[in-house]
Amino acid sequence: QVQLVESGGGLVQAGGSLRLSCAASGRTFSTFSMGWFRQAPGKEREFVAAIMRSGSSTFYADSVKGRFTISRDYDKNTMSLQMTSLKSDDTAVYYCAATGSLYPPRFHGAYGYWGQGTQVTVSS
Repeated sequence: QVQLVESGGGLVQAGGSLRLSCAASGRTFSTFSMGWFRQAPGKEREFVAAIMRSGSSTFYADSVKGRFTISRDYDKNTMSLQMTSLKSDDTAVYYCAATGSLYPPRFHGAYGYWGQGTQVTVSS
């Protein structure tokens, strides 16, 4: 079991930046690969970024590549998503998720643990 709590969402102007954090508690943080997903109103939950349990590899959706950076801190048991050059299309509820898979999948159904989500709104 692992509990996940996101923070850092808010309202930002287009072109601005935000940093999301996900605090993990429970089972050993390093045993999970982690991911960020987002869901806009009326749309499916979509993959944003993921990081392997070792932190050695990261993965990004094409829509955020070059603008978002995922990272994790094993001392603090946290995962972060640094978002820059934000666009109105980035507006969504952002969720962090954990999976026991070695390679974090892009399919949300493969993640067994989820946070409650944090709202990100980008105004144009």
